Amino acid sequence: MGKYFADILRAIGTAFQGLTIVIRHLGRKKVTRQYPDKQNEYILPERARNRLYVNMDDCIGCDKCARACPVDCITIDTVKSVPGEDLGITTMNAKKKSLWVTKFDIDMAKCCYCSLCVWPCPTECIVMSEVFEFSEPKRENLIYHFATMDETEAGQHIQNREAYEADANIQRAKQAAARSSEL
Repeated sequence: MGKYFADILRAIGTAFQGLTIVIRHLGRKKVTRQYPDKQNEYILPERARNRLYVNMDDCIGCDKCARACPVDCITIDTVKSVPGEDLGITTMNAKKKSLWVTKFDIDMAKCCYCSLCVWPCPTECIVMSEVFEFSEPKRENLIYHFATMDETEAGQHIQNREAYEADANIQRAKQAAARSSEL
């Protein structure tokens, strides 16, 4: 019978302890932010991980970020440039570009915000931005397309490369035939 009353006293004591914590917090300043109305009051930490951004002017299409991604949310398609085409150089570390980046998509619905894709990039073109508000009603809208060319322009670069390779194969066949006729 003594344990029964001891349990009741302990329950009253813990309830009183919880009540004192609630009463203490009643007099404190509220910390709840009214999100949609007051968005600019929230200051992000210096190294916050948010939405990815890709500067396509600096991207060389090396595919290192896609290979480093643990959840495969980055998709990159490239086409090798035809000799004579000037793709320019990167602004960050003056590397000459040799690939057309025809597709650069990031599926933010899959992204785990680990920042592992940022570090291997040799031109530092992929970064975590300060944008953290990107809710969408449809999941398809969370696929961000960073490539600067449209499908027709990408198709043109693919056709140019295929034509160049076909011409190169014909030239190699002619040279091989010429060598065999000399022997």
